[in-house]
Amino acid sequence: MVYTRSKKEIEKISRSCQIVADTLNMLEPFIKEGTCVSELDKKAENFIIRQGARPAFKGYMGFPATLCVSIDNAVVHGIPGEDILQDGQIVGIDCGAELDGYFGDHAKSFAIGKISKRKEQLLKVTRESLQKGIEQATPGNYVGDIGHAVQSYAEKYGFSVVRELVGHGIGTSLHEEPQIPNFGSAKQGYRLKSGMCIAIEPMINAGSKDVFTSDDGWTIYTRDGQPSAHFEHTIAITDNGPKILSVATDG
Repeated sequence: MVYTRSKKEIEKISRSCQIVADTLNMLEPFIKEGTCVSELDKKAENFIIRQGARPAFKGYMGFPATLCVSIDNAVVHGIPGEDILQDGQIVGIDCGAELDGYFGDHAKSFAIGKISKRKEQLLKVTRESLQKGIEQATPGNYVGDIGHAVQSYAEKYGFSVVRELVGHGIGTSLHEEPQIPNFGSAKQGYRLKSGMCIAIEPMINAGSKDVFTSDDGWTIYTRDGQPSAHFEHTIAITDNGPKILSVATDG
């Protein structure tokens, strides 16, 4: 079932999203060479709890942590362990929170120290492809318009779009209908309505689109070992256009 949310519900989703955005902002100074990723996870969990919220990922389908931390050729769903961040890496950090029964979801990818030009371009294009997708999230458009915008932009620069993982509706559950693929044809799929809240999250690979799941049952890696980037915003579809909800307190 696809839900349309009231103004009050959107405000609640927005508050959860704001907590997640504040969490990533708080972490950013620590996302640097020499940091152990398990420390990032502890800081995030403590911060979310201090806001009166609950880490949405921890325990979800058995996931053991507050953050998904995915380094270089890890696409998404990396379990934060004892890896030490190193100069030249990129790291995607995905976070969710639940407050008063409503969920927020947000992800960003970060550069560790000095990265290669190709990685710089990958981060830039993935971030921009998210914006292209968001621009299509208007009443009367279709889910396919979002995916087509993301895919066509990323592929223009020689990058590829992961097919196995998609964005999603969000509200009183972390993952709701409809699915929001980052690929597809314009004017296809579910028609978008005012009041829908969705998470758009391009996962873009520098090389092939092919991925596999590691032995830990969670971490998704690129098949060819090339790096991948991930950016995500939760948005509300309104009569005035898309509204990004995953914005930090300081804007």
